[in-house]
Formats: sequence, C-alpha cells, structure tokens
Amino acid sequence: MEFAATERLDLTTVPVTPVDAFRCRVLDRVAEGWRVLALFTLPGDAGGRELCCLMGRDHDGQLSFLRTAPLTAYPSLTPECPQCHLFEREIYEQWGIMPTGHPWLKPVRFTGCPARPDTPRPAPGVTEYFQVRGEQVHEVAVGPVHAGIIEPGHFRFQCFGEEVIHLEIGLGFQHRGIEAALAGGPDRRTVHFMETAAGDTTIGHCLAHAAVLETLTGLTAPARGRAIGRIALELERLANHTGDIGALAGDVGYLPTMSFCGRIRGDFLNCTGVVCGNRFGRGLVRPGGTAWDLGQPEIEELSRRVADAGRAVLGAAAILFISSTALARFEGTGRLCAETARDIGLVGPPARACGLPRDARHSFPLPGAGAKDIPMQLNDSGDVQARGLVRRLEVEASLDFIAGALADLPAGPVRAALPDALPPHSLAVGLVEGWRGEIRHVAATDADGKFAAYKIIDPSFHNWFGLALALRGQQVSDFPLCNKSFNLSYCGHDL
Repeated sequence: MEFAATERLDLTTVPVTPVDAFRCRVLDRVAEGWRVLALFTLPGDAGGRELCCLMGRDHDGQLSFLRTAPLTAYPSLTPECPQCHLFEREIYEQWGIMPTGHPWLKPVRFTGCPARPDTPRPAPGVTEYFQVRGEQVHEVAVGPVHAGIIEPGHFRFQCFGEEVIHLEIGLGFQHRGIEAALAGGPDRRTVHFMETAAGDTTIGHCLAHAAVLETLTGLTAPARGRAIGRIALELERLANHTGDIGALAGDVGYLPTMSFCGRIRGDFLNCTGVVCGNRFGRGLVRPGGTAWDLGQPEIEELSRRVADAGRAVLGAAAILFISSTALARFEGTGRLCAETARDIGLVGPPARACGLPRDARHSFPLPGAGAKDIPMQLNDSGDVQARGLVRRLEVEASLDFIAGALADLPAGPVRAALPDALPPHSLAVGLVEGWRGEIRHVAATDADGKFAAYKIIDPSFHNWFGLALALRGQQVSDFPLCNKSFNLSYCGHDL
C-alpha cells in the first residue's frame, strides 16, 4: 500500500501479503528504484509476529508498506537485496524469525530473544568472525575499549602485510533497549529516550519523533515553531560537520585546521545554547513545535554568533582543502563506488559523496517547514576527499539557510497542543535528514492507541558496513582517516 510520508496509515486497511509475494514485491520495488527504509515486525492479532517492510521512493517522496501474516521463517531477502542484511539479522536475534538462506546470522547487538526466553543471551562480543586464511595473513584487533572517551566497538582487520583484505566491525556494547522501552508509550520518558538515542543528534531524532506524533494526530506544527526546529537542526549539522573537518585535519597531522575547528565547533554548540539554554538542544523540540521561542534580542545575538563562527569555519576549511599534503592523503583513500553504496543502503554525506542524491530534506520534507530548501551537495569520487568536501559545502548551505530563516522568522505561536490520545491501529513515519544522514522513526499503535512497536533507524545502522567496505584494499594506517570521514555513532546503532 502506497502513502505519503505525512499521511497516517490505517493498519486495518493494509492487506496481509503471502510471504512469497511479499518477497517478490520487495525485490521488484528495489529493482524499480525504491529503498528499504525499515524491515521490522509487529505483533499479530492472534499472537506471533508479522514481518513488515517500509520502502521509500526519493523522487516523489512516496512510501510503501507491506505486511505478512505471523510467521516463524521466510526466504531471506539479503542474497538479492544486501541492504536487508542487518535488518534480517536483527529480526532473527530479537524474535527468532529465521531468514532462510541468509549468508551469516551473526548477532547485531547481543540482546537475546524475548520470543525464546529459554535461549541464553549471548555475551557481548562473543561471536564468530570472518577469517581470511593463508600464508602471511594476520589479524589486527582494535577495541572494544578505546583511548579517551570513545564509545566501545570492536574492529578486526584481516590483513596481508599492511593491506586490509577485510574489516569486520563488532558493535552492540552500547545496547540500552530503547525500542523495547518505547512500547506502551508515549509517556513522560519517551522524549528523554529520543534526546539520548544518539546524544550528538538530539535535534534530528526529536524532530523525527515529533513528525511521527504529528502525523498520527493530524497536527501540523506552527510555522514559527517548525522554523526554530529547522534552525536548530542546521546548527547541529554545523557543529558536527565542523568537528569532522577538524578531525580529518588532525588525522593527517594538519594542525591549524584541527585547532581552529575544535574551538569553532564549541561556538556552534553555544549558538544552540542561545536558542534553548542547552548546547545539545535538549528540551527544545517537542511534538507540535518547540518548547522555546526566540525574542528579537536572541535573534540578533544568534545571527551575530552564527555569522562569526561561519566565517571562521569556512576559513579553516579553505586552508585544509588547498593543502597539497592533506589532499594527497584524502584523494583516493577509502573509495566506495555508487553501485556498492546503493546496494548496501548508504545514506547521508557518505552516500552523497558517491553521487547518490539522497537527502530527506528534499525527498521527505518536514510539514510546516516552509518553502525554503537547502541545495543538495554531491560529489562522485566516493573517497575521503569527497566525504570531507560534501561536509564543507553543507556547512556553507546551512549557514545560508540559518541566515535567511532568522531574517524571516514567521510570526505566531511556537507550539500546538497534541490530542490526549493517539488513534488506534495506525502507523506513521518520521523522516529527517540529520547531520549523519537519514533518520527514520516508524510507530504503530495498538487498539488502545499506545505504541505497539516503535522502530528507530539511525543513519549509522547502514553506514557502518559502508566503512567496512571502504577499508578493503587500503592500508591499516588509513583506518583512522576513513573512520573519521564517516564518523558514525556506536550508541545510535545499538539503541
């Protein structure tokens, strides 16, 4: 069943598709250019779990939803549709539904299976790893404990000399059970879970959640509140892209840009503090709009600070991208082709650096966000240089957007009150282009209007595998640089 991203779907009207037809329909639509946005399960009416697939089409913003009857096994989609591989592993791990023919059902997060409580939960990190065998082939293991305050993740390199033949990334150490805790909501804890799903993406996840509830209730946020939320989203993008540009400079030993960007990132975070009092935007975005307004003194102060920080970061980036020694390390390193990026479902700056025009701000714009848009920044070389350049261009585009939005902020209230109850047996989707890429939230309600299931897909979910593929054929010493060019979230993946 097709529907618009801003449209509530009545689940009682969605037909049950036989599993073989379900599989054929998904593969046919992928071949037609649709993307698998979410593959997940919903509780069936008579028990068990239904397999559900949400797909999206970029050129017109249409969505498609398919469901099966409750099942315990189905033919795996992964051999023909690699972007499904993590979804299928996750479903098997959580619910014991077997994707027959899946190449490798390795644990995703070591969560255990609530459908099989008698099965022991796997210990974190205790799993099989892909191995390359041969004379002079060796392994390099990094993590899960890292230096500094980096979150835990395990990287296992299969190497021939210095060349990386394969990188396997083991995550799941940060699993907090957020999706399970959201069932039965929304309640007072729901917004807290959204703000901390990935702490450096507070605004992005909160806007996606707000879009879900607004779609379920048929409410449109006031123009002023949505504009303030969009300004905060671009401030979040500016702060993190600035940090990433500085980190790329640091990994090749180019200290001027690294030092400048470390300070300038803080300036952008302080701009968010001007908006709501919290540098990471917590407490700002709420379903129906924002909890804070901007007075004229705050608008003037914010405009001045953003302009000053913008000039500084563009200058710091300029000296990096004309440095021949830096470019020599960036160009050709960690290259991904567009075909591979498309197959695995890559999103965000890494996808746009491969020439894929994927940006939720264009395909699935937030309702009430106004007519202003942000130009999509593309490159086609797919390497570290491209991923860095896309970020630098997006910094400029975000600065232009914020300047225009602050100069023409709509009048009126910043928030509209949501109804007390959500409609029963309904499904809604929230899609937001966070700074890492496309954030997807999918909520389904039960007969009482409570969350029967809530699915969150952070952009890191797909992009970690993209990093693994980008390392093939590279030197081990290229890993820090490639890793920074993706800059993915551990906790956003693990939830």
